Amino acid sequence: MSTHAKRERLLLADLLEQAGPDAPTLCDGWSARELAAHVVVRERRPDAAGGLLLGVLKDRLDKAMAEYAAKPYEELVRLIRSGPPRFSPYALKQVDEAANAVEFYVHAEDVRRAQPDWSPRELDRVFADALWARLERLARLTGRRSPVGVVLRRPDGRTVVARKGAPVVTVTGEPGELTLFCFGRQAAAQVTLDGERSAVAALTKARLGI
Repeated sequence: MSTHAKRERLLLADLLEQAGPDAPTLCDGWSARELAAHVVVRERRPDAAGGLLLGVLKDRLDKAMAEYAAKPYEELVRLIRSGPPRFSPYALKQVDEAANAVEFYVHAEDVRRAQPDWSPRELDRVFADALWARLERLARLTGRRSPVGVVLRRPDGRTVVARKGAPVVTVTGEPGELTLFCFGRQAAAQVTLDGERSAVAALTKARLGI
């Protein structure tokens, strides 16, 4: 049975293949090649991937990123599509789903939405609910650096608090769009923001995400 993470992995690989190595992405100004190298290092070099969170490992991460980015682009895409090696924790379906469903969704949209002809993607209800469930657990973490209070709201009225405080900005959108917003892609997320003008401006510039 296919999981959300597996489907998003294959979609990401397809999008990277179609875009080509020099295509822009929404991710930190990276090209598609650099984004692909990031995904591969995260799965295949746990000794270096810790540099994503720990400054002491940043040099090791940068070195691993450079090594993989220098590989043929087709090889990077193949490594993403084929999945993690057997020794990786991500090889366990439950770990892969928990850690990668959101990761691959966001990166797939990083590739898609950086292209001039992109169009909105309608997510099926099951996947949308899965993204919302993850947001309910991660919202406080992704919103911790917001300078204002943040409430995430689905069109059906369900809400979750990403940051307590005042003034408050309510961000309304589908779960996929709210996920992108919370992971630092505010400019690309199709959401509406309600609140004081200065608070909205501050939130759109905030460094959100894990």
